Amino acid sequence: MRSVRRAVLIALFLAAPAHAQLINENLLVTMPPGFKVGFQDQKNNMRLTEMVPPGETVENWTEMVTVQVFLGLKTSPQAFKERIEQGWLAACKEGGAHAVSDDPESGYPALIWVLSCPRNPATGKPEITWFKAVAGNDSFYVVQKAFRFMPVQEQMTKALAYLGSVKVCDSRRADRACPATRP
Repeated sequence: MRSVRRAVLIALFLAAPAHAQLINENLLVTMPPGFKVGFQDQKNNMRLTEMVPPGETVENWTEMVTVQVFLGLKTSPQAFKERIEQGWLAACKEGGAHAVSDDPESGYPALIWVLSCPRNPATGKPEITWFKAVAGNDSFYVVQKAFRFMPVQEQMTKALAYLGSVKVCDSRRADRACPATRP
C-alpha cells in the first residue's frame, strides 16, 4: 500500500514564520509531539510532507503523519475517499473502511474516515490509517495518521484528536478567518 499512497498523496506542511500573518487560504496543522519531518516534496500542484518518530524513516516506520495539499484541486471529500478506498481495498483484500464524520468544518466540506488492513501484503504488518480531507476554495487538503500495528484505544483517541485539530482558514472571509499570529 505504500506505493499506492506514494502515487496518490502529495502535500505541503504549512510552516509560516511566527511573525507573519496568515493570508488567503491556509491549512492549519502542527507537527505531532515527538515527530520529525522525514520527507518533503513538491511537484506541480502537489505538495507532500511525511513525519515520523525519531529513529524511524518514511521507508521503515511504525507511525506516520502525512500532510497533503493539492493546489487548485476541485473535488469532494467523498469522491477523494472513494478513490483512495478503492486502491486500498484492491491492495488489501481483507481490509476495511469506515466513515467517522462528514460534518462540514468552518463552512468547508470535510470528511474523516479510517482504512484498515490486517496484514499489508507489502510489509506483512497490520496497517490502519485515519484520514481527514477538507475541500477548500483554493486547494484540497488531506492529513493522515497511520500505524503499522493495531493501536490501542488511547492511540486511536489521540489520532482522532490530532485530526480534529487540523483546520482550514481563509483571511479573505470573516466566517473562515485565520487566527492572528503574534509578532
